[in-house]
Amino acid sequence: MNNQKGFTLIEMLIVLLVISVLLLITIPNVTKHNSSIQEKGCEGLINMVQAQVTAYEIENNATPTVDQLVDAGYLRESPKCPNGSSVTISANGEVTEGAAATQ
Repeated sequence: MNNQKGFTLIEMLIVLLVISVLLLITIPNVTKHNSSIQEKGCEGLINMVQAQVTAYEIENNATPTVDQLVDAGYLRESPKCPNGSSVTISANGEVTEGAAATQ
């Protein structure tokens, strides 16, 4: 029975301590970058909607509204940024981030 192999309690506690320290370092960094991640997501959404506006303008020779893009099948639903703000289309076809939606 003296030749049993395995981890001791001290070794397991050291491994748990190292994992805990790594989590304590990683989690605050991820949450700190959350706003920049949402901003990048909104920029990507605006670029995608701008491309759909351009496609609609080429096919129909008119500047669409968001509802017209949804009705014509260019968008599945009215786009909203990850931060909750809506996307608006100006009269000249430029797509911008609108006001935050209230619930």
